Amino acid sequence: MPFDAVKLKDDFEGIHFGLYADHKLSGVVSLFPQGDVYQFRKLAVLPAAQKLGYGTKLMDYILDFCKIQKATELWCNARVNAKEFYFKFGFRETDDTFFKDGFDFVVMELGF
Repeated sequence: MPFDAVKLKDDFEGIHFGLYADHKLSGVVSLFPQGDVYQFRKLAVLPAAQKLGYGTKLMDYILDFCKIQKATELWCNARVNAKEFYFKFGFRETDDTFFKDGFDFVVMELGF
């Protein structure tokens, strides 16, 4: 997708993390706090770097970050075909679902 497709109007309010492998930006995730509730968006790993555990490393990092920040909840809009990934971290599926850009999504959340 073109870069403009992933821009959000509130990007400057987010906290953005990158994972570098061999000096190359290989994965990203962004956190958006609303008080003590955090949403993560744009968790992505380059296709050539997938299946190497980078997504797990990013998730572990933001989970620790949220705990240090004393977050009470972390949530995301997960692609339905990726929800098993989030179950591994203790996220639970909600009843909130929607369709966007050709994908089915479900809201998933994790309490601390």
